[in-house]
Amino acid sequence: MDRERFWQVVEVARAQVPGPDDAEGVAGLVSAGLAARPAGEIVAAEQTLWDLMADSYTTPLWAAAYLINGGCSDDGFDYFRGWLIAQGREVFERAVADPDALADLPVVRACAADGGFLEGEEILGVAWNAHLAATGEQIPQGACTIRYPAPAPVWDFDDAGEMARRLPRLAGLFLE
Repeated sequence: MDRERFWQVVEVARAQVPGPDDAEGVAGLVSAGLAARPAGEIVAAEQTLWDLMADSYTTPLWAAAYLINGGCSDDGFDYFRGWLIAQGREVFERAVADPDALADLPVVRACAADGGFLEGEEILGVAWNAHLAATGEQIPQGACTIRYPAPAPVWDFDDAGEMARRLPRLAGLFLE
């Protein structure tokens, strides 16, 4: 399954879930949509998912997740990116290109106002769950390769001045 088809499955699921913070609902619908496809497509969807995770593995996006969620561990960053994938292609691509653009999203502004956080751990298992539902078996070992880029230099996410310089709109929402 190529990216275009993967995003189509996500968009169909996203349209059926009322709230942008409901990544779990999107994940369930994506899994169901994938489970209706041939096993080979489901395995390919697993690779596509992890390619998107690799594409979004950037220091600026991690800093944005740190601001939005009030801190962000390695696993927390994975779950944040799962939530981001659940938002659909347009939001995902815009945030990867410019993490500070997340400040435009109402759900992010709501997090700033009420102290909520955004995560979508369930997205990380959509192909796995779909394959299990469709075949009764786990995705074959070695069917997917995770290719994270070399680590980029990380700045001090607790340095308010640095965060305000690099992510001014998000810092304005979360560091006041």
